[in-house]
Amino acid sequence: MSTKAIPDGYDSLIPSLVVRDAAKAIEFYKSVFGATERMRMPTSDGKKIAHAELQIRNAVLMLGDECPQLGAPAPQPGSTPSSSVMIYVNDVDAIYKKAISSGAKSVMPPADMFWGDRFGKFIDPFGHQWGVATHQREVTPEECAQAAAEWGKKAELAAA
Repeated sequence: MSTKAIPDGYDSLIPSLVVRDAAKAIEFYKSVFGATERMRMPTSDGKKIAHAELQIRNAVLMLGDECPQLGAPAPQPGSTPSSSVMIYVNDVDAIYKKAISSGAKSVMPPADMFWGDRFGKFIDPFGHQWGVATHQREVTPEECAQAAAEWGKKAELAAA
């Protein structure tokens, strides 16, 4: 019997977040996204979470408390995130509202986007940016390219 390169129950790409207060982050993700806890591994002193895994629909999210001495710092409070996690949900407006009422900071309220999604963004209380979307309609690559160009022109005019 050979060992699988990717174990059962995992995908080849899994977001892994470093946070301050992983226990609170787990509760936030449970409340907002309906996550379920797959496992939790405490640090040797039992004071923090070294590694945890959550199931959000068909995806796994890994997270743990920061450990700067091992190269795992959490985002600095007030800093602009350099990455985001994208998640499709059944009701983007309800999830966005729940996130904001649970302490997340709005980046972009949900809006109908040219690529066929209703999409919004927020920064969770732990400094990570999330894009949340509900797919509404199919858009061909040609339609998307044309709509993106028009959207870009509007953004340039608004910035001027």
